[in-house]
Amino acid sequence: MNTLDESTLDQGLAYLAAQDADLARVLTRHGPPALRQRDPGFPTLLKTILGQQVSRSSADATYQRLCDAIGLPLPVNFLTLDDEQLRSIGFSRQKTRYGRELAAALVEGRLDLDRLAGCDDDAVRSALTALPGIGAWTAEIYLLFALRRPDAWPASDLGIIVGAQKVKDLPHRPSRQEMDAMAEAWRPWRGLAAFILWHGYQLI
Repeated sequence: MNTLDESTLDQGLAYLAAQDADLARVLTRHGPPALRQRDPGFPTLLKTILGQQVSRSSADATYQRLCDAIGLPLPVNFLTLDDEQLRSIGFSRQKTRYGRELAAALVEGRLDLDRLAGCDDDAVRSALTALPGIGAWTAEIYLLFALRRPDAWPASDLGIIVGAQKVKDLPHRPSRQEMDAMAEAWRPWRGLAAFILWHGYQLI
């Protein structure tokens, strides 16, 4: 199964530059994007849940307080925290539920993230989004950053949307349908295209 890393980066960049002149322009002006990576597992997936609909700095701060309280978050030690403790750390009621549902699924064996790492993208999406609080964005972010899948496509991410608007010089933020249509030409490297759009969002 292909992964997005330094050994496949040049191949993907060459493909995308040949397919899309706007992506090629970003690469020519600013160079290749950094491939941010996270370790697969419960801590990364929990941190991704914390990042839903909040700023990155807010999610990072909550995650750090959690680590200060229990060390590296693992399903078993996360489940020892009660509502008041999680609220004081910064978890909303919803994210408390989502975190517990994920931790319980792992403890009970209903979800096996190690096994999932060997599954294809669609199987990963189906397994993750079957849990409460894990929608398409969270699944795609996990696919891209933790499993390093080159065609993961977190199209609803605001940074990618604004990046696409800037890179494509659009008069408005593209809709989800427009994002998906735009990305068809980038298969099977939509994940790498996402990194370029984030790159463009930050630099253009």
